[in-house]
Amino acid sequence: MTTGELTLPQTKGKSGGRGPGRRRVLGAGKQMHAGPVTYLVLTLFALISLAPLVWTAVAASRNNERLAQSPPPLWFGANLFKNLQAAWDQAGLGTAMVNSTIVAGTITLGTVLFSTLAGFAFAKLRFRFSSTLLLLTIGTMMIPPQLAVVPLYLWMADLGWSNQLQTVILPTLVSAFGTFFMRQYLVQALPTELIEAARVDGASSLRVVWHVVFPAARPAMAVLGLLTFVFAWNDFLWPIIALNQQNPTVQVALNALGTGYVPDQAVIMAGALLGTLPLLIAFLLFGKQIVGGIMQGAIKG
Repeated sequence: MTTGELTLPQTKGKSGGRGPGRRRVLGAGKQMHAGPVTYLVLTLFALISLAPLVWTAVAASRNNERLAQSPPPLWFGANLFKNLQAAWDQAGLGTAMVNSTIVAGTITLGTVLFSTLAGFAFAKLRFRFSSTLLLLTIGTMMIPPQLAVVPLYLWMADLGWSNQLQTVILPTLVSAFGTFFMRQYLVQALPTELIEAARVDGASSLRVVWHVVFPAARPAMAVLGLLTFVFAWNDFLWPIIALNQQNPTVQVALNALGTGYVPDQAVIMAGALLGTLPLLIAFLLFGKQIVGGIMQGAIKG
């Protein structure tokens, strides 16, 4: 047997002998190939996942009268660009898109940075009451966010930040889930010996974080960043309380499309489609890097 190859044991045939065609040699660097059943199942799940997005686009291309008929339309109409323009103008999505980009981007950067630093502290540093503080951090995840709305709004009003973007950004710059997520990842992915070797070489705490912790945590940071960006972009409860239609995020702006005696469902669907497009573009641009980071972390683990 040559180096780098694995010889599988021969299986017996019906006559009890060893069949010459049952012996296989697997190269160490060869990849496994999925069968047709795997591709069929993946295709089925992909179609099911894409169905709501496709239906949103179909409904956005029709008019309100056609959507009210039964059976509903199953193919695209001729009103897509007209409805998109109407949703853009009625909701003021230009300003809303800029605001949501600022809010979601800032929240994502802050959450990933602070959660990584806090996760590293809980995972690898030894200090008094670390276990108690970690339990308190996890315990905050059990509190419904609706309970914090009134005191949080009063606090922001006292600061004079009503209807300003920092009102939405500041309360979510640190995430208990992100801290726990990064802590659990760094416990396994970051060897303590690596940190000790860096300190022996004379590295400061900041240098250890920059050159040791961040490279090791990159896969988890990518996943946390994607989840945080999607959550911040789609957040509705706190922005609808803290902001108004003069300075909205996308979700607050889309809320204006549902007003009126007879809401135009086609225009609402067109607005929902416009609000979803930035998330799809972000995934198309950075999805490969995120998946590559996850696979890199899985191989290292």
